Amino acid sequence: MPHEDLVVSTDEAGVRIDRYLTSVLGGHSRSQIQRLIKDGKVTIAGQAVPANRVVKAGDAIAVDIPEPVSPVPQPEDHDLDIVYQDSDLIVVNKPAGMVVHPAAGHAQGTLVNALLHEVDDLSGVGGELRPGIVHRLDRGTSGLMVVAKNDRAHVELSRQFHDREVEKEYVALVWGVVQPGKRIDLPIGRDPVDRKKMSAKARRARSAVTRITGALQMPGVTLIHVAIATGRTHQIRVHLSEIGHPIVGDAVYGGQRRRVAGDLRPLLALERPFLHAGRLLFHHPADGRKMEFEAPLPQDLQTVLDQILPEEYERSTS
Repeated sequence: MPHEDLVVSTDEAGVRIDRYLTSVLGGHSRSQIQRLIKDGKVTIAGQAVPANRVVKAGDAIAVDIPEPVSPVPQPEDHDLDIVYQDSDLIVVNKPAGMVVHPAAGHAQGTLVNALLHEVDDLSGVGGELRPGIVHRLDRGTSGLMVVAKNDRAHVELSRQFHDREVEKEYVALVWGVVQPGKRIDLPIGRDPVDRKKMSAKARRARSAVTRITGALQMPGVTLIHVAIATGRTHQIRVHLSEIGHPIVGDAVYGGQRRRVAGDLRPLLALERPFLHAGRLLFHHPADGRKMEFEAPLPQDLQTVLDQILPEEYERSTS
């Protein structure tokens, strides 16, 4: 890791340290410098400093600069759960916590990195950062994804998603009582206040429809099956929050709670939204045959569910 040792001169004193470093370290933006400061890579006398620290003459500043990361994703072994693969496609069961493709702040550890370790013939249609990717799941969402292994398959699978021919069904645990058969038809766009969120109140929004196809009601929560035709960013999370039933564990859209009834306390242990892509149906891009896959709840969600499921529900579902 490159290391820079700097001493502030009298002429340079009196400005914020992030501004000072941006001016003396060539090739680094202010936001990059602020990230180094936030990560504790900038110290004075061995102590990390805040970005608004004003430098003084004689300050000895040490800066650790990480090695540049290759813009092209590299293969990484992540013990990927491969459900199915052939010469045209691969179906994986993505774990929660894994980002689908490299992006700002996530250069490694993505699904793309893991796929490159498993296969060497991914479609190039998505570009260097998104080879083979025709749809996505949020970082905190687990479940099934199909990935194209050649350009012909990529084009055909993308068409099926665009034309809403793909069936996607999710399992979610939400707060409150929700009835099966409910249809949520609310357009979704970028939140006008918080650009990291999506909203049904955005000025520029795209149509989105979510259907609740099944529901198991328990005291305080409901385990639901959700089907979507559109695939807008955060669609299920936004829609369920908009109707007053946010997904349990979803910190972004109102699903985290500090106080719950005693029987529901295991839910406080969730570190991500209780949302899993459990069923995926599409037609094979080469010969048109129906391809249907199911993935059970991962262990973290199943454990929590087992802890809150009353005995009468266990008997009724066994």
